[in-house]
Amino acid sequence: MREVQATLQKSVDDEGLNGTVVGRQKHLLSIYRKMRDQRKPFVEIMDVFGFRIITDDVASCYRILGVVHNLYKPVPGRFKDYIAIPKANGYQSLHTTLFGARGMPIEVQIRTREMEAMANNGIAAHWLYKAGQTSHPIAEGSHARARAWVKGLLEMQRHAGDSLEFIEHVKNDLFPDDIYVFTPKGDIMELPQGATVIDFAYTVHTDIGNHCIACRIDRHLAPLSTRLESGQTLEIITAPGARPNLAWLNFVTTAKARSAIRHALKYQQHTEAVILGRRLLNKSLATFNTSLEELEPTVLSRAFDQLDVSSEEALLESLGLGNRVAHVVARRLVDVADGHPSELINEGTSQKAVVISGSEGMVINFARCCHPLPGDGIIGHLSMGKGLVVHRSECKNLADRDDPDKVFALEWSETIDEDFPVVLRIEIESRRGLVAQLAGLVTDADANIERIGIEERDARLATVNLTISVKGRVHLARIMKRIRNLPNVSKITRMAN
Repeated sequence: MREVQATLQKSVDDEGLNGTVVGRQKHLLSIYRKMRDQRKPFVEIMDVFGFRIITDDVASCYRILGVVHNLYKPVPGRFKDYIAIPKANGYQSLHTTLFGARGMPIEVQIRTREMEAMANNGIAAHWLYKAGQTSHPIAEGSHARARAWVKGLLEMQRHAGDSLEFIEHVKNDLFPDDIYVFTPKGDIMELPQGATVIDFAYTVHTDIGNHCIACRIDRHLAPLSTRLESGQTLEIITAPGARPNLAWLNFVTTAKARSAIRHALKYQQHTEAVILGRRLLNKSLATFNTSLEELEPTVLSRAFDQLDVSSEEALLESLGLGNRVAHVVARRLVDVADGHPSELINEGTSQKAVVISGSEGMVINFARCCHPLPGDGIIGHLSMGKGLVVHRSECKNLADRDDPDKVFALEWSETIDEDFPVVLRIEIESRRGLVAQLAGLVTDADANIERIGIEERDARLATVNLTISVKGRVHLARIMKRIRNLPNVSKITRMAN
C-alpha cells in the first residue's frame, strides 16, 4: 500500500499537478458482503486496495487520470465517469481500475475537494449553501440534480398514503443500477436499470407523464412499456385529454412514476365518482319533483350534518362509489327541506333511465360476464366501492335484481364513439391459415382482435374463442355475417355468462 501510494504521489508531483493521494485497504467484512451479495469469487473483487486522489479542479481530475493510466495499465471496461454524468444524489468522481504493482488490481478515485465534501456530507455540505461558491458548470449541475432528487422525495411523501407506501416508493431509488438516456435537446436523464418510457416521462415532469400517449426512441415509434437502454434519445408525445392508465403500474420501476400514477388515478376516480353521484342523486330527486341545484344551501348544510358527511362533494363521491343509496339520500334531503316526511310527487319519473355514453371512466364498469353492447337492453347494479356496473338486461349473474335501491334502468346515449369487447364462439373445420384468415376478416370489418384461443375438438373440428372490440350490435352483426359465410363454419354464437 505504501509503495503504490508513494508511486502515485510522485507521478502526480512530477507532472506539476496539485493532488493528494490517500490509500485504504477494504475491510474483510466488506469484502465478504460484496462476494455474497454480488455472488463473485475473491479474484473478481477489484477494489481490495483503493486509492483516492484529491485535486483542485475538474480539469486536473482528467489530467491526473492520464497520469495514472500511463503509470499502470487500466482494466478494460472498468472506467466510470461520474463527473460528466453524476449520480442522482449528486455524487461525482472518476473511477478507474488498474493493474498495479505485482499485477494486483487497484481502484483509483479522482475528484475535487468540492466533490469530496459532497461525497462525505451529501447535499447538506456547508459549501452548497454559499452563493457563487461552485465555479464549474458540471459541479453546479450535480448540485441541482441532488436538490431535485430531494425535492422529488418530498413530492412522493405528499402523494403517499402512509409511511409504508412511501418506503415502497423510495426503496427502488436508493440502490439503482443506472442507465443514461437523452432528451431531444441533448440533456442527460439518469434512470434505474429496467426503466421504461413511462418512467422517463415522469422523470422529465409529472404533467408530461400524466398526458403521455406515445414515444419515439431514436426517432422510431415505440410502446410505452419499452425498457430503455443507455444512449437512447427519447421524445415523448402528449395529448391534453390523455390520462394515466392503471396498467402502467405493472411495468413502471421508478418511485416517482409509481407515486404520481397512483395519485392521478385516485384524483381521477374521485372526480368521476362525484359526476356519477350527481347524476344518480338528481335522478332520485326527480321523483320528488326537485333537483340538487334547486335546494337551498342551508338545507344542504343541515342534511350533511344528519348524513355525517363534510361536504356536498364528499356525499356525491360516496354515492358514485356505491357506498350510499341515492334514493335514501334524496328522501333525507327532501325531508330536511320540507321539515316533515316526504311523499313521492310523481311515481312515473322514478323509472327514468340514466343515460350511458361508454366513456364515463373508472366508476362505471361494464360487466365481463355478459359484455353489454350499444343496442342491448341494459340495467345498472350499484356495487359498494366499485360504482355502477352495467349488465345486459337478461344477464343471469345480476344480483339483487328486485332491489330498487341497487338496480335501476339504463339506456345508451345516441352518440357513442367507443369500442366494447364481445366474445364469439366459432365452431369451424380446422385447417392451416385459419387464424390469419379470421384476423384479416375482422380487421377488414374495422374491428380489433383482443384475444384468440383455439380448442381442438378432434382431428377435424376446432372451436375458436374470439374476443373482439366493436362499436355496437349492428357492427357485431356485420362481422358475424362475414364469419358465417366462411367455408366450413358450422356455428357462430355470441357468448354471455
